[in-house]
Amino acid sequence: MASIHFLLLTAAAVLLSFPSLSSPLGFNCTSAMATATFCRSLVSFTPTSNNATLSSIQLLFGIKHLVPLLSTNNLPATTPLNATLDPSHPILVPLNCSCSRSHHTGLALGISYKGPIYKVRSGDTLYDIANGVFAGLVTVGDLQTVNGIANASLIKVGDRLWVPLPCSCDEVEGQDAVHLAHVTSSGSSVEEIAGEYGVAQSTVMAVNGIGDPRALRAGQVLDVPLRACASSIRNDSLDSRLLVPNGTYAVTANNCVTCSCHAINNWMLQCWPSQTIKPSNWTVCPSMSCQGTGLYVGNTTSSSCNRTTCAYAGYDRQSIFTTIVNEGTCPGVSGNFAGRMSSPILTRILLLVSLWLLNLHPTLEGIKECC
Repeated sequence: MASIHFLLLTAAAVLLSFPSLSSPLGFNCTSAMATATFCRSLVSFTPTSNNATLSSIQLLFGIKHLVPLLSTNNLPATTPLNATLDPSHPILVPLNCSCSRSHHTGLALGISYKGPIYKVRSGDTLYDIANGVFAGLVTVGDLQTVNGIANASLIKVGDRLWVPLPCSCDEVEGQDAVHLAHVTSSGSSVEEIAGEYGVAQSTVMAVNGIGDPRALRAGQVLDVPLRACASSIRNDSLDSRLLVPNGTYAVTANNCVTCSCHAINNWMLQCWPSQTIKPSNWTVCPSMSCQGTGLYVGNTTSSSCNRTTCAYAGYDRQSIFTTIVNEGTCPGVSGNFAGRMSSPILTRILLLVSLWLLNLHPTLEGIKECC
């Protein structure tokens, strides 16, 4: 672990020794200014082969388990490994991101953690690997930097190269986000790219330091922050950093729980027991009941102006955590936040009524002060 951290820091420091590089390695990571941070990130990858399969993508990017690849692309968990991918439609690839600050340069940068690792084949060049195999997500300079290659021509068959894909763990505009690396194609615009992923153009411009959208270049790798749903997951849970972006799902708690994120659900994570995936690390899944309610994770009951849900709250090595979430379903009622006025208009009306009562009954003021 220590050696990997040292390599990440060294990569940022060595970067400046290659004058041919036109931009810093990785994406900005202000969250790593104090200590290294880790998170899940994404890259948008368009296969160059017409017969690319999920299996080939899994192998290329070193993804240990197929489920994260399926869930990130909202594909059914039963999708076979040999399913052929549409070459005209990019696939979202999950990766582990590490954000580290170099003590030498002060740069806080995010690159993929420990991989992917690419094994050089006959006829390969660094240019082919960067722009062909990995579709422009990295540069020749990136590969030289992290692998200590002074001469780009001096690679040989069998060499194992770390491919440092750009990523970030930063919050955006005060909200959790899953950062996606997108390679700009010829003729595309910031507005089109932002619209494709449901992100405001101004957000994409701000995150990437773009002052004029007309300055966008073909081949430029953009950091597109995807908004993630809020959840009830506890800070002490093994998946406390679980972030699920809009329109996708994730499988967690040793494959026992499936959670999805959709904007139509008020940006709240919706979770339920997994149905078609075998548990990992557990023979059977632990209980997912909300004690004393008769409800299980994902179950909801409604009465009057209140909706009660048994929500997923995380897991440890022995159990799955649950919690009750109450939501107000009538105007002006805010469920778990009933002590806080949810409507500014309602608050103003109640204030005016209170002042009117005080004017009619001055003695009420004394009662209010003593109680």
